[in-house]
Amino acid sequence: MIDRGRFIGATAAALAAANATSVQAQALADVPGTDPSLPKDVYASSRNRAPLITRDMIASEENKAAYDGIMHGSTIAGMQGPAGISLYSTKINRLTAQLNVALRLQNGLDARLSELAMIVASREADSAFEWNAHASNAPHVGLESHIVDVVRDRKPTTGLGEKEAAIIALGREAYGKHKVSPETFAAAQRLFGTETLVNLCLLMGNYMMTAGLLHAFDQQLPPGVVSTLPGSN
Repeated sequence: MIDRGRFIGATAAALAAANATSVQAQALADVPGTDPSLPKDVYASSRNRAPLITRDMIASEENKAAYDGIMHGSTIAGMQGPAGISLYSTKINRLTAQLNVALRLQNGLDARLSELAMIVASREADSAFEWNAHASNAPHVGLESHIVDVVRDRKPTTGLGEKEAAIIALGREAYGKHKVSPETFAAAQRLFGTETLVNLCLLMGNYMMTAGLLHAFDQQLPPGVVSTLPGSN
């Protein structure tokens, strides 16, 4: 059985360690529009519309600790992503980080179904950054590529397992159509129970919220990464 916390931590640490030094160096003398491969209002250090926060810009020790955690791999994307943007909100950052961990790891679902829920939300939000991060993580938690393809290409869920089909249908209706049919709700409630269903909706909603942040700040993909999400590049 996969240890979700250990896997996420190890994966994030490896990715963050590879970029932390160069990203921090970029942030010391960064202005938007200097990288011709990026939009004119995007900073090269953060790859979004807000300059990358450096440690000496943070006042509280708690937020310095959060910064250190990001730099040392507490998130998959590191500073060039939603965690880096969220550091600008000193009052909210710790709360959202705690909520994100709880929703991902304490939701009543296994790692595979949790990843599916995150991918569904990313697809319904057309969030290329989230999609690429989580679609690439899917094989590591046992989520099959043909299921990822169903979500990406919005194919019928015929032939999928009941739980997989229920998660996809729920996400498509709640966040794509903004209305969930009685049949879709009943199936999800029967399969997951009310408590886990609430957690599932909140998990997907959390990734929709993050997608809004990423859209607003125009977060770009890591250098050299081409989105696999249709219409996003």
